[in-house]
Amino acid sequence: MTVRPAVRALAATTAALLTLAGAAACSGGDGSGSDPNRVDVVAAFYPLQFLAERIGGDAVTVTNLVKPGAEPHDLELNPRQVGKISDAELIVYLAGFQPAVDEAVAQNGGDRAFDVAGVQPLRDAAEGGHQHDGEAGHQESGGKDPHVWLDPTRLATIGDRLAERLGRADPDRAADFTARAAALRAELERLDADYTQGLKTCQRREIVTSHAAFGYLAARYQLDQVGITGLSPETEPAPQRLAEVAKEARAHQATTIFFETLVSPKVAETVAREVGARTAVLDPIEGPPAEGDYLSAMRTNLQTLRTALDCS
Repeated sequence: MTVRPAVRALAATTAALLTLAGAAACSGGDGSGSDPNRVDVVAAFYPLQFLAERIGGDAVTVTNLVKPGAEPHDLELNPRQVGKISDAELIVYLAGFQPAVDEAVAQNGGDRAFDVAGVQPLRDAAEGGHQHDGEAGHQESGGKDPHVWLDPTRLATIGDRLAERLGRADPDRAADFTARAAALRAELERLDADYTQGLKTCQRREIVTSHAAFGYLAARYQLDQVGITGLSPETEPAPQRLAEVAKEARAHQATTIFFETLVSPKVAETVAREVGARTAVLDPIEGPPAEGDYLSAMRTNLQTLRTALDCS
């Protein structure tokens, strides 16, 4: 049985609240960190870990709250993790993405919390939906799309702001943080240029995805996302929605239905069978890639998209 998103969010929030008292017993709660020579950073999930490690270098110790292979949307915190948040010198998170983290930060974060959602306005969940001329898009209702890291230019800006926050935590190394952020920005700008060029001339521009995680990527590179489900990867699509997606996939002669790494491919496989398409992985990079890092995963995504869309 599928648990509704609101129920999952309530359960996660309740769990976080119940752990606060236990966490206080094993945490000093002063944000002093455990290593006096490094800034103790807690990252809420993988892309933020990637940023903190690349910009912080050997001047930081980074803890990711999500275990490898786990789906970050529905993270529930144990007392040790809440203690980590309480002790961290800097907490890097994205408000609205993980309710349990939001609650723990509200209770324990204070001025040590850096919300990356506040760096640039997030896209509405309704943006980026598939749309025919003269029709309303097949859109999500309400909320914001958190998957901001799938636009490299936005991630670069978040990195610049993170360098500033690290510089306030460790002023003696502020120039190092700024230099590393600038180097990372250069890499992300090269990645952006490769995407722009690589997806410039394609026979198709529609990407049919198992869930609507790719709105930022689609908007940046003039693609058209058709999400089988919405922002929550575990939502079960209604039969009517499956029929709508199959119809659109046929209309646009889609040859590939994309699924992602951390959830079941069954929904994508169902649509693929219906329209005679193949399936392929398009990684939303919510967790660490099996090999490499964010940059290599994004380049793998680019090659997958070029093949699926018949780009010259």
